[in-house]
Amino acid sequence: MADTDALSDALKAISVSTELIEEELKPHLDILLASLLEKKKDTAVEIARSGILPTLAQSLHNKSSLTPKVALVVAEMAREAAVREPCIEAGLVTALVPHLNSDDQEMLLNTGRAIGRICFDNSAQQDQLVQRGVIPRLVSIMQQHPENDPLVNVCLLALCNLADMDSAREALADVGIAEVLTFQLKRAPDAERRHVILEVLGSLGESDVLKLQFAESGIPEALSEMIRSLQGGSDPHDLCSIKIASNLIVSLLLGDESMQKCFGEGAGMIYQDVLSWLQCPNTQLQLSGALAIANFARNDSNCVKMLDLGVVPHILTLLEQHVDEGDVSVQHAGLSALRNLAIPATNKVRMLEDGVTERIKTLLRSDMPPVQFKLLGALRMMVDGQEEAATVLGKDEVLLARVIEWCEAKDHEGVRGEANRLLAALLRHSRNPAVIEAVLKADGVRHLISMATSEHVIMQNEALVALAIASAIDMESMQEPFSEAELLPTLRTMLEDPAGAVETKFSALGLICSLAHSSGMKEELQSVNMKESLSKLTEHNSAKLATQAQSILAMLDDNS
Repeated sequence: MADTDALSDALKAISVSTELIEEELKPHLDILLASLLEKKKDTAVEIARSGILPTLAQSLHNKSSLTPKVALVVAEMAREAAVREPCIEAGLVTALVPHLNSDDQEMLLNTGRAIGRICFDNSAQQDQLVQRGVIPRLVSIMQQHPENDPLVNVCLLALCNLADMDSAREALADVGIAEVLTFQLKRAPDAERRHVILEVLGSLGESDVLKLQFAESGIPEALSEMIRSLQGGSDPHDLCSIKIASNLIVSLLLGDESMQKCFGEGAGMIYQDVLSWLQCPNTQLQLSGALAIANFARNDSNCVKMLDLGVVPHILTLLEQHVDEGDVSVQHAGLSALRNLAIPATNKVRMLEDGVTERIKTLLRSDMPPVQFKLLGALRMMVDGQEEAATVLGKDEVLLARVIEWCEAKDHEGVRGEANRLLAALLRHSRNPAVIEAVLKADGVRHLISMATSEHVIMQNEALVALAIASAIDMESMQEPFSEAELLPTLRTMLEDPAGAVETKFSALGLICSLAHSSGMKEELQSVNMKESLSKLTEHNSAKLATQAQSILAMLDDNS
């Protein structure tokens, strides 16, 4: 008899019987299974159309020695996407779920495969599975049978499909998933298994609760050990594993508690491994290492400790490796790490003494906007509150020329903004006549005047304060650029802007106060009728602003 006839007969026999006993059902199931395993086209669809799916569901409900075979038939059918919805409608998922509590490993394997395939890419069904409590059961199966690779694989794939759901993450936080995944990661036999585990970890690592559980159960250490074992090779699968695993470690460090645990006061294995990544030839590990350092540097005590342990020279060496035709991402991450490390005031002084600003100036020749942006931010952080650093950098003609060039970056607003902010910071923190002279010579004052009209309040204030400091120190030199840029009408507009921020008006008054000490500028203040604007401000609902306006008015009246 032809195979197709045998399949048709078997389907007919199952469909016309209301109650098939095991001995009768077994040969028919064998025929169905043989046809499915031969992977003949449309076999699964033919079985689904025959109307026997409810009978298979009933057989699963009844439980018998044939139940594992029925589950296997369903699992093989469900390889075909076209039959998954009919399987759901026939109640097969409902009939299969209780079998996840079986003690029979074959039954568990077939059931897991069947459910996983039927519910693949079906969020409604997956949600129902979570509601029915499959998450604890999947973890329990891996705990009970950790050496059964096919069964573990099925459970991991199921978790991979469910792990993006918030409800699944909540359920997993209560069942010791971290320990299970740590164990399986350490014994993963091949790249395919590694990647499934890494994908599960990546999805679950979005949860802060699970991040901490992972850190406490040794997931970062297991990932780091895996990276160490794969380093130095050229196999694409291994390199992919290194990339995913190192990115995962960086992600786990985004949780404050998990980050502190991995740091271990600078003695943690993860911190030590991260340092070694900065010095290895693998660009991906260099990038992850720099990102990890930036994450560790999220609090002052860590920053101070890392400086004690000598992290900065490693970052500088890494940056210098990538100056010419290097990796932009590595430079970006390295500069982010340096910027974070420079936040504590004590670190700024030490980093300056170690020549950091001099060494990172080599990056000035970069033509990559992301690197330029981060470099400017790092330099600005270095001079914050540091008179000596601001003076040294502010007198550097090469640096100023590049900063002025970036102040005009038309295609990158971020670079333009950071360049202007650094220029203002050099004046504000140095308060040095030589720096004012250098900025004037580089034609930087016009940029600061333009910055004073920025849409960002913080930038307006920084520019106005810088201009006030410069005019208080060297009014004679500032007078001409102020007149050319028509600064006074701009200041008057600021004072009269009904939507202007109070702090911006206050900073503008500070600059006007500085100008009022100069006889030449005083005449110009009179000529633009600044007193009228000041008079209006004396009635402002901010007492501080009104008092300052009255004080300047009195100054102008006394000297008129």
